[in-house]
Amino acid sequence: MTGGRNTVRQELVGRQLDEQIRARYPVGRRLRVLDVGPGQGTQALRLARAGHEVTGLESDPVMLGVLREALAAEPEGIRERVRLIEGDGRETGVHFTPGSFDIVLCHGVLMYVPEPDPMLAGLARVLAPGGLLSLLVRNADALAMRPGLAGDWDTALAAFDSPAYTNRIGLEVRADRLETLTGTLAGIGAPLQGWYGVRVFTDLADGRPVPAGAELERLLLAEERAGRTDPYRAVAALLHLCGVRG
Repeated sequence: MTGGRNTVRQELVGRQLDEQIRARYPVGRRLRVLDVGPGQGTQALRLARAGHEVTGLESDPVMLGVLREALAAEPEGIRERVRLIEGDGRETGVHFTPGSFDIVLCHGVLMYVPEPDPMLAGLARVLAPGGLLSLLVRNADALAMRPGLAGDWDTALAAFDSPAYTNRIGLEVRADRLETLTGTLAGIGAPLQGWYGVRVFTDLADGRPVPAGAELERLLLAEERAGRTDPYRAVAALLHLCGVRG
């Protein structure tokens, strides 16, 4: 089921993000976090529960309403650490001054942006020196995997030649290549420090019940190891890239 795929995605990204944070900041330091396109708020709320100050910048008023409802269910101390703003991630300069954040998340957003480089430059500008930029993107180098494994040969063959694809809700979107984003991150002063694959084995998990307990943990351990091991991570459905502002 789609929920199962999202459960795996969110848990893996959360673990990877925690690893990057631990490598750069002392334990207990309260960080300023910007989440661009937080969606239902899984990562934003998780980081707020960990004690960080989180700003969510969301352009979709419907998703913003969903996130506000989720936030309302949190204890007061967590609600006080979260600020929600309706706005476009391509206009961070309108809302924030340079160097305002220690961490900027942009997860599942770039596929909807036809020209991502200006947006990425804007995200880098609002990062403080040494700040962490976390990107989650669709992997253009593995676009043929999902339709190929499903036996959809026409779509698989087309995926070799174009980063464009139709997502599961029927929208025409685009994917990104690791090599291209590595160059972009270097060009905006936030060079790549680490990257992971996300959903190597479970991208076709639609319709399956979400495992629980020890079985879920074994699944996550297998995905986690594949996501940091070559050649598996190169064919993951998603890429999690972490750049650091110079």
